[in-house]
Amino acid sequence: MASAVEQMAANTSWSALASATDLRKRIFYTLALLCIFRLGTFIPVPGIDGQALRDFMEGAQAGIGGILTMFTGGALGRMGIFALGIMPYISASIIVQLMASMVPALEQLKKEGEQGRKKINQYTRYGTVFLATFQAYGLAVSLEAGDLVTDPGWYFRASTVITLVGGTMFLMWLGEQITARGIGNGISLIIFVGIIAEVPAALAQFFASGRSGAISPAVIIGVIFMVVALITFVVFMERALRKITIQYPRRQVGMKMSEAQNSHLPVKVNPAGVIPAIFASSLLLLPVTISTFSGQDSGPVMSTLLAYFGPGQPLYLLFFAAMIVFFAYFYTFNVSFKPDDVAENLKKQNGFVPGIRPGKRTSEYLEYVVNRVLVLGSAYLAFVCLLPEIIRNQFAIPFYFGGTSVLIVVSVTMDTIQQVQSHLLAHQYEGLIQKSQLRGKGKGRKKRGPQRR
Repeated sequence: MASAVEQMAANTSWSALASATDLRKRIFYTLALLCIFRLGTFIPVPGIDGQALRDFMEGAQAGIGGILTMFTGGALGRMGIFALGIMPYISASIIVQLMASMVPALEQLKKEGEQGRKKINQYTRYGTVFLATFQAYGLAVSLEAGDLVTDPGWYFRASTVITLVGGTMFLMWLGEQITARGIGNGISLIIFVGIIAEVPAALAQFFASGRSGAISPAVIIGVIFMVVALITFVVFMERALRKITIQYPRRQVGMKMSEAQNSHLPVKVNPAGVIPAIFASSLLLLPVTISTFSGQDSGPVMSTLLAYFGPGQPLYLLFFAAMIVFFAYFYTFNVSFKPDDVAENLKKQNGFVPGIRPGKRTSEYLEYVVNRVLVLGSAYLAFVCLLPEIIRNQFAIPFYFGGTSVLIVVSVTMDTIQQVQSHLLAHQYEGLIQKSQLRGKGKGRKKRGPQRR
């Protein structure tokens, strides 16, 4: 039998959005900041030879340049002020979280609550500045080596570093503001909007290749069918749950004795969401961003990297799959689902798993269950990200139809819609409380009879 909250959620309609003033403000605020992000992708870095850059990116779209352009919302292809995108911040987050699980001082900070989280976020910002500075300088040198600059020299390098680092830090601030005051996860939404904004151009290019005969009609129909089937599969897997039965004993509340209750602890098949795919892509893009623009002067090491870790290459696919599986486990047990914390909270609420002793045994059991669930979850993530990459590489399909982009778009859309529905549910719940209070006040009033003289 559905609970009152579930019944209320089922009856929640989108027409309630008109009366949810706070939610509408959050949505408009989010849209405004995302529009600012899109405008920034069209503002170029000073000193770039625009025509040479366009000619170069047309040839690089088939290689790693296509991935870089996709994750920066086209800013890299135009060498806009957001050319580095949000990837330095994601890379810094990976490094800080890895260190937090290995360095005792940082691990202690994680246990200090809100104050510790603020310090860790500050360290992540410092790491973002360092990585963005390193990447921006390497990108400036690579642009000079590729003859894509009108006036090379130290002035161009300094202006490029300042512009690109400032753009990345501004994007990081936009993401934090969206998360705090808007709707959805800010960092994920920035990547999501960057992908969605470039999809129409990718579709036009794809169908133009079909008209010219470069791609057969059977391949076009097959790709459309693959994308639809992939979206359906992602939605199904993202909503899949493993329910763990939780029992609460009889207890006395006031003068009444409440009955024993059964509940469920939901464990998602993919608790980490889209984070493993983003982290793995970020690590793949980190060493090759610079070498993409340096042309023939990239050196033997970078040339070897591009040869073996290019899209569609066996080492690229193997490393990509390994990183997805690693981050699926790492992010789940360190961020999204901590068995020790869940077991401790159940113990405080007098809840227990049938047949399992509360405390350490419950934590071990939860870890065992999540480990087994993640085998399926990580395999699903690797399959969704790799299979379209292999097919795309064989038939020269745009990167926007790859598994990573589809996974990001579907997951972020589902997460944002779920948050909107949560706000609508909270608004409806507040309205019911206010109505009940008004009715209570109305019943409490007594009609006065005629006063005696």
